[in-house]
Amino acid sequence: MSDRVMPVKVGDRAQFERTVTAEEVAAFARVTGDTNPLHTDATYAARTRFGECIAHGMLSAGYISAVLGTKLAPDCCAVYLSQTLRFMRPVKIGDTIRAVAEVKGIEPEKRTYTIETVCYNQNGEPVVKGEAVILLDPVVS
Repeated sequence: MSDRVMPVKVGDRAQFERTVTAEEVAAFARVTGDTNPLHTDATYAARTRFGECIAHGMLSAGYISAVLGTKLAPDCCAVYLSQTLRFMRPVKIGDTIRAVAEVKGIEPEKRTYTIETVCYNQNGEPVVKGEAVILLDPVVS
């Protein structure tokens, strides 16, 4: 990719889908150290407004990272510069989350992209909305 050839254009979209499992939530808690009982203790979670364990919000954010890093421009090195997140509804064990990224703007000189990011549950309801700015660098062979 030369400096003038952009790997994606405004309007391009990519997605990543994953079903949330109790094992993934437990692994996320171990890896991050976020052992909040809302995510890890069914007895505790039953006494909250959610009535059951829910996934970490940042697990869904990780699905956005997967789209940006592996699906949007797979032949480039994607580097996160920023991400805003608004958590809309809880993600429950067994939910299937589809993370969607759509290019909204490009700064060709900097090779930066503004991306609308949304995660939807299996009912098509948004669970996380935000905006990312990424840098896409060519991979030198």
